[in-house]
Amino acid sequence: MTRVKIGAGVGIILLLTTVPAAAQQPRDEALVVTSGEGVVQAAPDRAWVALTTESRAGSPREAQRRNAEAMTAVQARLRAAGVPADAIRTIAYDLQPEWDFVNNRRVSRGYVARNTIELRIDAIERVGDLLEVAVESGATSVGGVRFDVKERDRLEREALRLAVADARAKADAAAAAAGRAVERVRRIEEHGVVSPPPIPVVAAREALQASDAPPIAGGQIELRARVTLTAELK
Repeated sequence: MTRVKIGAGVGIILLLTTVPAAAQQPRDEALVVTSGEGVVQAAPDRAWVALTTESRAGSPREAQRRNAEAMTAVQARLRAAGVPADAIRTIAYDLQPEWDFVNNRRVSRGYVARNTIELRIDAIERVGDLLEVAVESGATSVGGVRFDVKERDRLEREALRLAVADARAKADAAAAAAGRAVERVRRIEEHGVVSPPPIPVVAAREALQASDAPPIAGGQIELRARVTLTAELK
């Protein structure tokens, strides 16, 4: 097998295959293997935000009761602000003891209960206002702000289409450089579509209450698809 690389991400493979004695000549099979990438950018039109309420008390029951009251108030205010019920879901809840160390001894100072919900916001221009509503109604921290697009499936397919077109153009160029032409595409391997991780935004209640609604910029969402294409040459 002889492998010749032409440019980045391109390889031409010449396979010499021995056939039965009845055949007159060995058959040579030339393949070109290329990689392609497609990138689609879009303005985000949806956001997710994590909101947490934290409550402390001397007993676990009282800590949970206080926390339930706090989170109920937060969700009620959000729904009153126009957030639909299906846009709010619980993603974490924990109850833990807290300790102090006095004279090298561990002394209980009560319990802390935390409840975290994820809020879906379908109009990102409202993110700052809804964060303000949340902290004013009792949320103690805000984090994990991330942006997305509602038509992600359509945009991922477009990125994939561009990646295949890129790989095919490279295959045509490699074949032409070798004095050949692409006869047919044998295989296309998709390597997935990736996008940037969530934007790490964390704010405490005091910081948010000390100013007006925080400015939140969604920027651009980038979807990047990669494929590998194998084609047979004439």
